[in-house]
Amino acid sequence: MYHSNLIKNKIFSKKNSYKILFKKEITPQIKQIEINAPEIALKAKAGQFIVLIVDKKGERIPLTIVDWRKTEGTITLIFQEIGVSTKKLGALKVGDEILNIVGPLGNPSHIEKYGSVAIICGGVGTAAAFPIARALKKAGNTIISIIGAQNKRSLILEHEMKKVSDKVYISTDDGSKGQKGFVSEVLKLLIDKQYRPNIVYAIGPTVMMKAIAEITKQHEIRTIVSLNPIMIDGMGMCGTCRVSIDDETKFACIDGPEFDAYAVNFNELINRLRIFSNAEKTALEVYKKNT
Repeated sequence: MYHSNLIKNKIFSKKNSYKILFKKEITPQIKQIEINAPEIALKAKAGQFIVLIVDKKGERIPLTIVDWRKTEGTITLIFQEIGVSTKKLGALKVGDEILNIVGPLGNPSHIEKYGSVAIICGGVGTAAAFPIARALKKAGNTIISIIGAQNKRSLILEHEMKKVSDKVYISTDDGSKGQKGFVSEVLKLLIDKQYRPNIVYAIGPTVMMKAIAEITKQHEIRTIVSLNPIMIDGMGMCGTCRVSIDDETKFACIDGPEFDAYAVNFNELINRLRIFSNAEKTALEVYKKNT
C-alpha cells in the first residue's frame, strides 16, 4: 500500500539540492527553516509531512510541512531540538544542504466546510496545526484556536494563527501569557459557556490529545487527532508507529497521521512512546561529548 503512495507522491533523490535558504531561532531549542524543495512544494497539502536525513550518519526525521510556496519552490519546517538528529539539523546554517528529503508523505487533512472548528494545539504541535487551520478557514469555517506552551518564550506562530482564526485563546503552564494551565482547561471553560464546535482538531503532545479527547467525548463533539509524535521511519517499514484504532492495528505514517480521537488507544500509544527513551538519552550524551 505504501509503495503505491510513494510512487504517486514521488520519492525525491539526493540529486536535488535541499539548501537552507532561511533560518530563524524561535527559542534556543525551537528552530524554523525554509528549504529549497520545489517538487515537494508543488504537491504539499495541509496535514502532510516530509522525512529528512541530515547527513550520511543521520537517522530519518519526520517533520510536518508548516508552509510551502509553489512559485518559489520552498517548504518551511519548524522543529524542536530534542535528540541527536534534530540537534544536527538545528546546527545547520543558511546555505548548508540537507542530505536527502522524501515527501510529501501521509494523508492530507480532510478539508470541508464544517461550520465552527476548534483547533487545539500545544508546543511545536502549533506548527502542524497552522496549515490545517489556514485550509479550514479558506473553506469557509469559523476557526477558534487554543494555543498552549510551557511559557511565553516557547509560544510559536501566535501571529500566524491569529491571521487564520476568528478567535485565539492562549494558555501557558506558568501563566506568563494568557491563562495559566493547559489547553484542555481552556476548552473545558469554553464548553461550560456553551461553546459547541462542529469538530475539534487536537495536535500536540500525546497526553494533551488524550485529555482533549476525554473532554470532547463527554459532549459528543467529533474530534480528530494527529499522531505525528510517534513516527520514526515515516514510510510504514519500521513499524514503530503502530497504533490501535478500534482494536485494529494501523500505522500512523501511512494510514494517518490523523485519526478519530475516540478510536485511538491512547494508553498503549503513550507506553509505546517510551520505548526508545533510554537509547535516545544515551545517544545524546555521546553526541554532546563529541561536539
